Amino acid sequence: MLLSQAQAGPAHTLPCELRDYPQWHRGRQRYAVWSIAVDCPAVLARMQAARELLGDWLHPAYQRQAHITLFVCGFIASQRQHPDDFTAPQLERQSQALAQLRPRAFGLQIGGLDSFASAAFLQVADQRQQLPLLRRQLAGAATEVRQAPYCPHLTLGLYRQRIAAEAWRERAAALAELPPLPLAVTELHYCSYQAQQLFGPLRVERRLPLAG
Repeated sequence: MLLSQAQAGPAHTLPCELRDYPQWHRGRQRYAVWSIAVDCPAVLARMQAARELLGDWLHPAYQRQAHITLFVCGFIASQRQHPDDFTAPQLERQSQALAQLRPRAFGLQIGGLDSFASAAFLQVADQRQQLPLLRRQLAGAATEVRQAPYCPHLTLGLYRQRIAAEAWRERAAALAELPPLPLAVTELHYCSYQAQQLFGPLRVERRLPLAG
Protein backbone atom coordinates (compact mmCIF):
# COMPACT_ATOMS: atom_id res chain seq x y z
CA MET A 1 0.00 0.00 0.00
CA LEU A 2 1.18 3.50 -0.80
CA LEU A 3 2.04 6.23 1.68
CA SER A 4 0.85 8.77 -0.88
CA GLN A 5 -2.74 7.58 -0.45
CA ALA A 6 -4.03 9.79 2.33
CA GLN A 7 -6.98 7.55 3.22
CA ALA A 8 -6.02 3.98 2.32
CA GLY A 9 -2.26 4.01 2.77
CA PRO A 10 -0.27 2.83 5.82
CA ALA A 11 0.02 5.17 8.78
CA HIS A 12 3.82 5.14 8.82
CA THR A 13 6.92 3.71 7.19
CA LEU A 14 8.32 0.35 8.24
CA PRO A 15 12.03 0.53 9.12
CA CYS A 16 14.26 -2.20 7.74
CA GLU A 17 16.70 -3.77 10.19
CA LEU A 18 20.23 -4.21 8.84
CA ARG A 19 21.00 -7.84 9.58
CA ASP A 20 21.17 -11.25 7.99
CA TYR A 21 17.84 -13.06 7.43
CA PRO A 22 18.76 -16.78 7.52
CA GLN A 23 15.13 -17.85 7.91
CA TRP A 24 14.59 -16.36 4.43
CA HIS A 25 17.64 -17.55 2.49
CA ARG A 26 18.17 -20.85 4.38
CA GLY A 27 21.82 -20.84 3.40
CA ARG A 28 21.12 -20.32 -0.30
CA GLN A 29 23.52 -17.88 -1.93
CA ARG A 30 21.97 -15.96 -4.82
CA TYR A 31 18.52 -14.57 -5.57
CA ALA A 32 17.40 -14.01 -9.18
CA VAL A 33 15.10 -11.55 -10.95
CA TRP A 34 14.36 -10.37 -14.46
CA SER A 35 14.83 -6.61 -14.59
CA ILE A 36 15.16 -3.50 -16.73
CA ALA A 37 18.36 -1.54 -16.21
CA VAL A 38 18.03 2.23 -15.86
CA ASP A 39 20.94 4.34 -17.12
CA CYS A 40 19.14 7.44 -18.43
CA PRO A 41 20.95 10.52 -17.03
CA ALA A 42 17.72 12.50 -16.47
CA VAL A 43 16.12 9.62 -14.56
CA LEU A 44 19.25 9.05 -12.49
CA ALA A 45 19.31 12.77 -11.62
CA ARG A 46 15.69 12.58 -10.47
CA MET A 47 16.55 9.56 -8.33
CA GLN A 48 19.41 11.44 -6.71
CA ALA A 49 17.24 14.48 -6.02
CA ALA A 50 14.61 12.26 -4.38
CA ARG A 51 17.19 10.52 -2.20
CA GLU A 52 18.60 13.86 -1.10
CA LEU A 53 15.10 15.08 -0.26
CA LEU A 54 14.35 12.04 1.90
CA GLY A 55 17.80 12.30 3.50
CA ASP A 56 18.49 10.23 6.58
CA TRP A 57 15.07 8.58 6.43
CA LEU A 58 16.69 6.07 4.05
CA HIS A 59 19.50 3.62 4.74
CA PRO A 60 22.67 5.09 3.19
CA ALA A 61 24.22 1.73 2.21
CA TYR A 62 21.92 0.97 -0.76
CA GLN A 63 24.27 -0.30 -3.50
CA ARG A 64 21.85 -1.91 -5.95
CA GLN A 65 21.99 -0.45 -9.45
CA ALA A 66 18.99 1.49 -10.71
CA HIS A 67 16.51 -0.99 -12.17
CA ILE A 68 12.85 -1.85 -12.58
CA THR A 69 12.02 -5.37 -11.47
CA LEU A 70 10.09 -7.25 -14.15
CA PHE A 71 9.72 -10.72 -12.59
CA VAL A 72 10.93 -12.24 -9.32
CA CYS A 73 12.36 -15.72 -9.93
CA GLY A 74 13.70 -16.84 -6.55
CA PHE A 75 16.83 -18.52 -5.19
CA ILE A 76 19.11 -20.07 -7.80
CA ALA A 77 19.22 -23.82 -7.10
CA SER A 78 20.40 -26.97 -8.85
CA GLN A 79 17.08 -28.63 -8.01
CA ARG A 80 13.85 -27.48 -6.39
CA GLN A 81 13.61 -28.21 -2.69
CA HIS A 82 11.67 -25.10 -1.61
CA PRO A 83 8.80 -23.23 -3.30
CA ASP A 84 11.08 -20.22 -3.92
CA ASP A 85 13.90 -22.21 -5.59
CA PHE A 86 14.62 -21.38 -9.24
CA THR A 87 16.44 -23.86 -11.47
CA ALA A 88 18.32 -23.75 -14.78
CA PRO A 89 15.53 -25.58 -16.66
CA GLN A 90 13.05 -22.95 -15.50
CA LEU A 91 15.36 -20.20 -16.74
CA GLU A 92 15.70 -21.92 -20.12
CA ARG A 93 11.92 -22.20 -20.45
CA GLN A 94 11.55 -18.52 -19.66
CA SER A 95 14.26 -17.56 -22.14
CA GLN A 96 12.59 -19.66 -24.85
CA ALA A 97 9.21 -18.09 -24.07
CA LEU A 98 10.66 -14.60 -24.46
CA ALA A 99 12.43 -15.60 -27.67
CA GLN A 100 9.16 -16.90 -29.12
CA LEU A 101 7.49 -13.59 -28.27
CA ARG A 102 10.23 -11.64 -30.08
CA PRO A 103 9.64 -8.52 -27.98
CA ARG A 104 10.49 -5.15 -29.48
CA ALA A 105 12.07 -2.17 -27.77
CA PHE A 106 9.54 0.03 -26.01
CA GLY A 107 9.27 3.05 -23.75
CA LEU A 108 8.27 3.65 -20.16
CA GLN A 109 7.58 6.90 -18.31
CA ILE A 110 9.25 7.68 -14.99
CA GLY A 111 7.16 9.85 -12.71
CA GLY A 112 7.38 11.45 -9.29
CA LEU A 113 8.29 10.35 -5.80
CA ASP A 114 6.07 7.80 -4.09
CA SER A 115 6.45 5.15 -1.43
CA PHE A 116 5.43 1.78 -0.12
CA ALA A 117 5.54 1.32 3.64
CA SER A 118 9.02 -0.21 3.42
CA ALA A 119 10.65 1.55 0.44
CA ALA A 120 10.65 4.85 -1.42
CA PHE A 121 10.45 4.80 -5.21
CA LEU A 122 9.78 6.73 -8.41
CA GLN A 123 6.57 5.90 -10.23
CA VAL A 124 6.71 3.94 -13.49
CA ALA A 125 3.98 4.21 -16.14
CA ASP A 126 3.59 1.69 -18.96
CA GLN A 127 1.14 3.28 -21.38
CA ARG A 128 1.53 0.59 -24.05
CA GLN A 129 1.13 -2.23 -21.50
CA GLN A 130 4.30 -4.00 -22.54
CA LEU A 131 5.25 -5.14 -19.03
CA PRO A 132 2.15 -7.36 -18.55
CA LEU A 133 2.88 -9.00 -21.91
CA LEU A 134 6.45 -9.84 -20.90
CA ARG A 135 5.36 -11.00 -17.46
CA ARG A 136 2.79 -13.40 -18.93
CA GLN A 137 5.52 -15.03 -21.00
CA LEU A 138 7.75 -15.43 -17.96
CA ALA A 139 4.91 -16.67 -15.74
CA GLY A 140 4.05 -19.38 -18.26
CA ALA A 141 7.42 -20.99 -17.57
CA ALA A 142 7.80 -20.45 -13.80
CA THR A 143 5.70 -19.33 -10.86
CA GLU A 144 6.68 -15.90 -9.60
CA VAL A 145 7.73 -15.37 -5.98
CA ARG A 146 5.41 -12.55 -4.93
CA GLN A 147 3.58 -11.47 -1.76
CA ALA A 148 1.74 -8.49 -3.25
CA PRO A 149 0.30 -7.49 -6.66
CA TYR A 150 2.89 -6.37 -9.19
CA CYS A 151 3.47 -2.61 -9.28
CA PRO A 152 6.32 -1.43 -11.53
CA HIS A 153 8.55 1.06 -9.73
CA LEU A 154 12.09 2.38 -9.47
CA THR A 155 13.35 1.78 -5.94
CA LEU A 156 15.24 4.61 -4.19
CA GLY A 157 16.01 2.85 -0.91
CA LEU A 158 14.64 1.23 2.23
CA TYR A 159 13.66 3.12 5.36
CA ARG A 160 15.78 3.26 8.47
CA GLN A 161 13.23 5.23 10.51
CA ARG A 162 9.54 5.06 11.36
CA ILE A 163 8.02 8.14 9.69
CA ALA A 164 4.37 9.15 9.95
CA ALA A 165 2.61 9.16 6.59
CA GLU A 166 1.57 12.80 6.99
CA ALA A 167 5.19 13.87 7.62
CA TRP A 168 6.30 11.85 4.61
CA ARG A 169 3.74 13.48 2.32
CA GLU A 170 4.74 16.96 3.49
CA ARG A 171 8.41 16.37 2.71
CA ALA A 172 7.78 14.48 -0.54
CA ALA A 173 5.35 17.04 -1.95
CA ALA A 174 8.07 18.90 -3.86
CA LEU A 175 8.84 15.82 -5.99
CA ALA A 176 5.53 13.96 -5.92
CA GLU A 177 4.01 15.67 -8.97
CA LEU A 178 6.61 15.85 -11.73
CA PRO A 179 6.31 15.61 -15.51
CA PRO A 180 7.11 12.12 -16.79
CA LEU A 181 10.58 11.33 -18.07
CA PRO A 182 10.90 8.94 -21.03
CA LEU A 183 12.89 5.75 -20.51
CA ALA A 184 13.84 3.65 -23.55
CA VAL A 185 13.90 -0.10 -22.88
CA THR A 186 16.19 -1.88 -25.34
CA GLU A 187 17.07 -5.06 -23.45
CA LEU A 188 16.02 -7.22 -20.52
CA HIS A 189 18.41 -8.53 -17.88
CA TYR A 190 18.30 -11.75 -15.89
CA CYS A 191 20.21 -10.77 -12.74
CA SER A 192 21.11 -12.12 -9.34
CA TYR A 193 22.33 -10.70 -6.05
CA GLN A 194 23.98 -12.09 -2.94
CA ALA A 195 21.21 -13.12 -0.56
CA GLN A 196 23.24 -12.28 2.56
CA GLN A 197 23.79 -8.69 1.34
CA LEU A 198 20.60 -6.76 2.01
CA PHE A 199 21.37 -3.93 -0.43
CA GLY A 200 24.08 -5.64 -2.50
CA PRO A 201 24.69 -5.01 -6.22
CA LEU A 202 23.07 -6.87 -9.07
CA ARG A 203 25.12 -9.18 -11.26
CA VAL A 204 23.87 -9.54 -14.83
CA GLU A 205 23.72 -13.24 -15.68
CA ARG A 206 21.99 -13.00 -19.06
CA ARG A 207 20.99 -10.22 -21.46
CA LEU A 208 18.10 -10.29 -23.90
CA PRO A 209 18.35 -7.52 -26.53
CA LEU A 210 14.99 -6.27 -27.82
CA ALA A 211 14.36 -5.78 -31.54
CA GLY A 212 14.55 -2.22 -32.76
